[in-house]
Amino acid sequence: MSIDNIDFNELYKKQKQNSTFKPKSVHDWNKKAPSISKRIHKSIYNEELLNLMDFSECETFLDIGCGVGNISLLVADKFKKVYALDFSKVMLDEVKNEAKKRNIDNIQTLHLSWEESWESVPKADIVLASRSMEVSDMKDALKKLNEKANKRVYLTYKVGGSFISDDILNFIGKQINKKPDFIYTVNILYQMGIMPTLSYIKSEGRKKQYDDEDSFIRSIIWSIGALSQEQISLLKEYYRLKLKNKKEEDSDFVCWAVIHWDKKSAPCL
Repeated sequence: MSIDNIDFNELYKKQKQNSTFKPKSVHDWNKKAPSISKRIHKSIYNEELLNLMDFSECETFLDIGCGVGNISLLVADKFKKVYALDFSKVMLDEVKNEAKKRNIDNIQTLHLSWEESWESVPKADIVLASRSMEVSDMKDALKKLNEKANKRVYLTYKVGGSFISDDILNFIGKQINKKPDFIYTVNILYQMGIMPTLSYIKSEGRKKQYDDEDSFIRSIIWSIGALSQEQISLLKEYYRLKLKNKKEEDSDFVCWAVIHWDKKSAPCL
């Protein structure tokens, strides 16, 4: 069997369907928006991603799954127009409020999901999908990104197939089915005739994400669902042993793959 006989998108869809990490609803993200807004604007992830991006000779920017606008707000001064798209209205409200605070007036929000038609979505010189590629059909999503880009496409995807570290899962005795890792996306792009560039960046680890024991436990349950009382007790013990007194400078990091391509130099669909 050669690589051309492997349907990576079908493999992606099957693993996605079987994964412990289930898609979150609009209600879930609406509820989470305010807490995300409190911490994400100062994340090291933002700086590392922007340092990799090429903004030259570009006037428009489309941010897919923009969340609370941590990237859209930072790049607004580089473009004539920024389009911030998300399926959570509360997320988009956070974008508008923060833009008003910063006197930014060139961001237009678009209330749409991956599954809806993007016929009304404007094309842009740069299209970004930052930490928003938790899609049921990766090939279809990649086609949408590529079709809306005039010059360049950037996306980021969590490395490792899990939002929870093996250290935590082993400590509480929890077995999971991982989600498809980033390499599926690279292989799907290859089969689409697109040769992407691959880089890696990081975001803050668990010490900086949680204010206390309760927020730590809520986050784990958010990712993998209900836990037994014994597992919750073990999570409390893990927090006390590994996180509570951990120094800021000893904080761990989460790795993200940055997958990007230039439409001028890479074959298109």
